[in-house]
Amino acid sequence: MGGAETLLKNLAIHAAAAGIPVDFLTTCAQSHHTWENNLPAGVKTTDGLQVHFFPTDARDVPRFLRIQQSIDRGRPVSETDELFWLRNGVYSSALLAHLDRHATDYRAILLGPYLFGLSYFAALAHPRQALLVPCLHDEPFARLTCMKRLFSETAGCLFNSQDERELAMELFTFPAAKSRIVGMGLDPFAVDSTAFARRHGLTAPYVLYSGRREPLKGTPLLCDYMQTFRERSRRDVKLVFTGSGTIDAPPALRPHLFDAGFVSETEKHEAMAGAIAFLHPSVNESFGIVLLEAFLARTPGLVHARSRVLVSQCRASGAGLWFRHYPDFENQLLWLLDHPEARAALGSRGHDFVAREYAWPVIERKFMEALDAFAPRRA
Repeated sequence: MGGAETLLKNLAIHAAAAGIPVDFLTTCAQSHHTWENNLPAGVKTTDGLQVHFFPTDARDVPRFLRIQQSIDRGRPVSETDELFWLRNGVYSSALLAHLDRHATDYRAILLGPYLFGLSYFAALAHPRQALLVPCLHDEPFARLTCMKRLFSETAGCLFNSQDERELAMELFTFPAAKSRIVGMGLDPFAVDSTAFARRHGLTAPYVLYSGRREPLKGTPLLCDYMQTFRERSRRDVKLVFTGSGTIDAPPALRPHLFDAGFVSETEKHEAMAGAIAFLHPSVNESFGIVLLEAFLARTPGLVHARSRVLVSQCRASGAGLWFRHYPDFENQLLWLLDHPEARAALGSRGHDFVAREYAWPVIERKFMEALDAFAPRRA
């Protein structure tokens, strides 16, 4: 799962634990690249939720990719093409039919992220109940004509941060009264900061990235920067990855790159706790879950300056630095390596910030207030 899926799953689990009946509607697909059906359709109870799995529809992939390439490059596309692109991304007529039959049974229908066809068509079919959890990024897809209609017609939006809400207001003239900032809670944890390195035989300092490896997340840039850093500084610093996807890295970096793959939450937190810094090169984030987890592990962040959300989290916590280009990256990483006491102070501030601002009781209160505002309890 990516960050948006994790966010929606955890909100649903905590709502159910608070006594709200929850149906969780999803598809039989596991890959966000192919959307092929490889899970059985049907209903399964898990984590206190009724999880309904629906098959995805057949797709015209070649035309979908042609339109997506045009959108991604900032070329104008017709509204017909926009709707075709949404219909042929991830779409399930079976899921939408379920909503048509049962919409009146639901107090609210939470949908997200914003750029997928299921979110769009479900919101427009049931606008008075639709609460959008957009996970909005500053990207070409957000500037499509159809997205203006989506944000205009939904009953309300649950944003992850003030920066995300401000972006929506800039793009869509979105009224503040139709929005709430909720986000996601994080549970505290305590781990051995030496366990990950000891388990995998890492004897040199390392920096860490966790999550999907793809250009949109900035991982090729990160690999290029780390190879340049090693060449210029002559510092033996390793680059560690957890997560999934292919790593696009220069051949010279390969011997100094360790890919742990998909790991347990405990091992991920151990990797975070032992890192010099958590590196987050993505500029497309609405809520930096893994950055906040790294703060909880008392590890400072080093993020891309073009990500307004990640920079805002670093500023608010006093637990991170940011880079505009390679010279910034080199200077900041050298400073973190050479000032262990200051680095520890950043990590402590990050831990205290997340424990205070993102404790689940705080997030649950915000979520319930948003639900009461946009979908009042029925008499």
